Amino acid sequence: MTDNSELAKASAARATAYQRVGIGAGDVVLIARGVSVELYEILLAVFRLGAVAMFPEPAAGLKGLRLATQAVRPKALATAGIGHVLRLVFPELRRLKALPEPDDGAADQEILAHLPGDAPALITFTSGSTGRPKGIVRTADFLMLQHTLLEKLRGTKPGDVDLISLPVFILSNLAAGAASVIPAGKLTRPAKLSGARLRAQIAAHRVNRVVAPPAVCARVADGAQQMEQIEAVFTGGGPVFPNLLHAIARAAPRAAVHAVYGSTEAEPIAHIEMKEITAADWEAMAHGEGLLAGTPIAEIAVEIRDHELFVAGPHVNRGYLDPTDDRSTKCIKGDKMWHRTGDAARMDEQGRVWLLGRREASSGGLFPFAVETAALSWPGVRQAALLAGEPRAKLAVAGDGLSSIALQARAEKLGPIDVVLLQEVPMDKRHNSKADYARLKMLLA
Repeated sequence: MTDNSELAKASAARATAYQRVGIGAGDVVLIARGVSVELYEILLAVFRLGAVAMFPEPAAGLKGLRLATQAVRPKALATAGIGHVLRLVFPELRRLKALPEPDDGAADQEILAHLPGDAPALITFTSGSTGRPKGIVRTADFLMLQHTLLEKLRGTKPGDVDLISLPVFILSNLAAGAASVIPAGKLTRPAKLSGARLRAQIAAHRVNRVVAPPAVCARVADGAQQMEQIEAVFTGGGPVFPNLLHAIARAAPRAAVHAVYGSTEAEPIAHIEMKEITAADWEAMAHGEGLLAGTPIAEIAVEIRDHELFVAGPHVNRGYLDPTDDRSTKCIKGDKMWHRTGDAARMDEQGRVWLLGRREASSGGLFPFAVETAALSWPGVRQAALLAGEPRAKLAVAGDGLSSIALQARAEKLGPIDVVLLQEVPMDKRHNSKADYARLKMLLA
């Protein structure tokens, strides 16, 4: 771990080096680095200068890097290793100024530009699950509001030590004065991380909280020894199914387990703590009534229109870099700008959100999450993904000791569904927490 004073000194040195090569307020810097201490030195250096940090969509690989460059035309590139080679190969990257490493003479200079609240600070891109990645601009005020709302849920204290693989939460920890431990391993393939190595980090650094997507939490929880020191687990960025909640609770019996629902365009939307889930809720999820995401936060308005969830609020993105992307996702109703999430959902009598899966992935009255949540409660099922369609849907499952006859009998109770056994269900590249329905469709064709 690096303490805040070391990080402040390192980021100041980088800011000085960047200023010397002409980076200043309003300049866009494309950052192509893995999650590391150096990444946050660079990010804070960019903020110190009043410049704008831009991150490509990591799941889109080289294509995402080039698309980001074409969409915004940054002034400079902060990268390392193979990134310098790629910069020489592709014209759109070659024209960018390569930011230098700091030298010893820059370490003692302090740079801290004033950044107006409405000034752009961060540009990121969506995962592009419904097409090409879409660019989103966050202002300084927007980032502070998002931090404030997330901290209402997390309640971070200066003494907390968090294992974090969701980069935006590391920014929140820096603001809250808490320590962040970056998981060891390749974070672009979270499902392949070593659970033993993660648990060793937790023990060595006295981690008391985990903040990670479902795939990373599953690796942390996949061990025989209980982690008594863990006080809280926060997971999101993908569906948090009941089997994962139970696995986390077994691995960290003293932890308050939280599931946070949100999206790139609106984070957070809803939240639930595991202890709030009743026996009737578990039963409903096991019988195909959806995935309980919890109560919407007070600062957001939600509506269900034709089974789809719409949201509005001060921390909901009001538009994309390319205005043409707004046509299918934004609408005005009354005095509010609404964002359509693309998620099918329902609201119960308590005002809680139950997720049903992607709206476009439903068919014939069957919704992916409703069936998948139920299937994941069946003995031995580790993964499940539904391809809804007429006249019959296909339910791909993976696990141990599975009987296709027994599973087919269970599936028939949910609707016209054919069960297909797989070794592994293909998952999304970004967090490995969502089924990759496009790849699954090709696999089962």
